[in-house]
Amino acid sequence: MRLPFLFRSAFATLAAALTIACCCVATTAQTPAQPSTANILMLSDIHLDPFHDPGKAAALIASPVSGWQAILAGPPSTNPPVTFDQLQNDCKSKGVDTPYALLASSLAAEQAQIPTPAFVTVSGDLTVHKLDCRLKILAPTLSASDYSKFAAKIVEFVALELHTAFPKSPVYLAMGNNDSGCGDYEEDHNSGYLDRSAKSFASAVLSKGNKDDIEAEFPDLGDYNVKLPAPFQNTRLIVLQDIFESKKYQTCKGKDSDSEAKQQIAWLDSQLKDAKAKGEHVWVMAHIPPGIDGYSTAKSGNICTDGGKPTVFLGSEALGDTFSDYTSTITLILLGHTHMDEMRLYSSPSGSKPGAIPARLTPSITPVDGNNPSFTIGVVDPKKAELLDYTVYAASNQTGIGTTWSEEYDFGKTYGYSSFSASALTDLTQEFIADTSGTKKNSQSYQSFYFVMPASGPLSNVAKSAAWSTMWPMYTCSMTQDHKKDYLACTCPAKAQ
Repeated sequence: MRLPFLFRSAFATLAAALTIACCCVATTAQTPAQPSTANILMLSDIHLDPFHDPGKAAALIASPVSGWQAILAGPPSTNPPVTFDQLQNDCKSKGVDTPYALLASSLAAEQAQIPTPAFVTVSGDLTVHKLDCRLKILAPTLSASDYSKFAAKIVEFVALELHTAFPKSPVYLAMGNNDSGCGDYEEDHNSGYLDRSAKSFASAVLSKGNKDDIEAEFPDLGDYNVKLPAPFQNTRLIVLQDIFESKKYQTCKGKDSDSEAKQQIAWLDSQLKDAKAKGEHVWVMAHIPPGIDGYSTAKSGNICTDGGKPTVFLGSEALGDTFSDYTSTITLILLGHTHMDEMRLYSSPSGSKPGAIPARLTPSITPVDGNNPSFTIGVVDPKKAELLDYTVYAASNQTGIGTTWSEEYDFGKTYGYSSFSASALTDLTQEFIADTSGTKKNSQSYQSFYFVMPASGPLSNVAKSAAWSTMWPMYTCSMTQDHKKDYLACTCPAKAQ
């Protein structure tokens, strides 16, 4: 028996609806859920020394970067022009920077712990200290142009090694004060060095859109901004070459100039204003921290009694002030430079505006200051772009030869907080400041881990540096006060009254 047309039409419509519904259910079921957390790798201050074997200098200068790995990993040279110890002595080096063996060891350890991070960050200083001195001794006839090209090759090689180690992960690199085409704390905007390095940085970020943005923005002042990859949502990373903000900055001709810093701050403000208008989360990565160098200030004496002044990193307070204008937009700041494991909290001076931004100074790969090399694995909430936790892994020695890497400490387990947030750091830093003797558990932990030591050995920094007991109050105020007047009011409250 055939159904009337209207019934047949109704049945057909119902069948079609059921088919669509089933398809939708199937499609929904097949869509993978977004992960609630993402793991990232954080590095800083690699300071690769390609001249750990000075006899390889000529080959490195002549070779394209694609041939460097074979040269650096190859057998020792014969009849070097000078020994490594001579080179260190002639250049008045304060310690030994990262040889290739240590870089390779660190990359292997990082791969073992986190084979495919959501992304990798490197907060500046890829280049050996005193490169200019080393090249004057090893290649005295090198022209200024060739010096710049060789300096850019070091950056290119480090970027290539990281990209090779993590081919499926974007690698975001910042430059530091040693990353220059002419000398430490020296650079020109729109330089050939920045132009060449732009291509190296762009090659490691994977996304074509981000590559194009870096190649367009970076050559001017070494700055760029990119979109962080899935599962991150609506999050932008802004990277600065804040050598131009440093109090030591000069052009390649040795001239003082503040025009580059002003231009950079204007660019940063425009990026943050745009991100705020779009409701984006922002991470900022730079090298040199805005504010007070608390450790150097404390080491120089008691500024409350001897009339000394706080030691500052930058030439002005403009960068920190720009951060404080966007506390609702910036969720994390990544820095380096000191080589130590440090925390900072950036907020408006004198509390004139609500809000704060957590900042982490990532400890170094280089052991040049006597610290053992380390790397950090972070756990992030990709929806909020919030750093929830991190673990620091430390090397057993400073050479990369026969080196093992193991956990030094975990932030959450050590301090008892569920996130590295502005709220958590506000509480933690206030606890540090209130503990003027530095003897409470969390204060002792911070002092121990500040200077990275082998995870298998004693956490001896507190015992080793009894000076912490007098330095601690001056140091802790630098964690929250980046203006001189506010730092002095925190450190010397009696003088402020």
